Amino acid sequence: MKIVRAVVAAATATVLLTGCVQGEKTPATDGGTVLRLDYAYYNPASLVLREQKWLETELAGRGVTVSWQLSAGSNKANEALRADAIDVGSTAGAAALVARANGAPIKTIDVFSQPEWAAIVVPKDSTVTSVAQLEGKRIAATKGTDPYFFLLQALDEAGLKPADVTVTNLQHADGRTALERGDVDAWAGLDPLMATSEVDAGSKLIYRNVGFNSYGVLNAREAFLAEHPDLAQAVVDAYEKARQWIKDNPDQAVSLYAREAKISEPVAKSVLTERTRLDVDPVPGAAQRAVFEKILPVLVADANVKSEADARTAIDTLFEPKYATARNVS
Repeated sequence: MKIVRAVVAAATATVLLTGCVQGEKTPATDGGTVLRLDYAYYNPASLVLREQKWLETELAGRGVTVSWQLSAGSNKANEALRADAIDVGSTAGAAALVARANGAPIKTIDVFSQPEWAAIVVPKDSTVTSVAQLEGKRIAATKGTDPYFFLLQALDEAGLKPADVTVTNLQHADGRTALERGDVDAWAGLDPLMATSEVDAGSKLIYRNVGFNSYGVLNAREAFLAEHPDLAQAVVDAYEKARQWIKDNPDQAVSLYAREAKISEPVAKSVLTERTRLDVDPVPGAAQRAVFEKILPVLVADANVKSEADARTAIDTLFEPKYATARNVS
């Protein structure tokens, strides 16, 4: 009998544990709803929002709890959205476009920044000074993310094709390590890792172009938007509050960013003040579409999307501007 009771207890515990990682209908411990968000070091506003707990405070009275999951890159955020592991995720705009074009049922509901977060980086002792000189070289990049799409555009501008280089697909942090160890000749870098590598290892940015960086955006699953439009609005409002807080409290924002991302304050300040533009229109639309139109040919040529037709359909259907239009920062 004791053995039977133990088996039943273990099975019950397993059901309870697995129930905690289901979709947004999953009951919280108090019988409410779980709102699942990501946070990312390439998205400083998410770090502020997670630290300040504004959403937790606002939604507690409505029976909603908030859970957070770290995204190591746009590709990981998109994977979590596709797997129904999060409801709202932060990515580069181009990554959202590719995901939508390849069948992910997501909508972009907010623009949180216009960053210059990607560039082409070489080790401090490298003699490479231009993208054209990367022909035949090994380049680390995280496929499905803005630095990778930045690399494609940079190669195209220099008259090179992706086949003219060897791309080593590594997650951003591993790409930095490979660069500094000399395992690759260049890296399509991402801040704040890129800025840290400049300071700590003397790595050099040989090509920068803010126009090749797509915007930082929030994406939500369509099913979540249909079931919980009120929570989607709360997330967008909270993000607007976080952006304003960063602008109003620059010193505190730098300290928070440095602490959360485990980077030095000089690096945090550089990323926040020199490479991140926060005073952008949060409503997704024409500005992001213009970037997509420029990058579309290289995405198609590199087979990042199923077809040009799918990509153009995604451009026409990706944006859901009503939440950012109705934003309330109070």
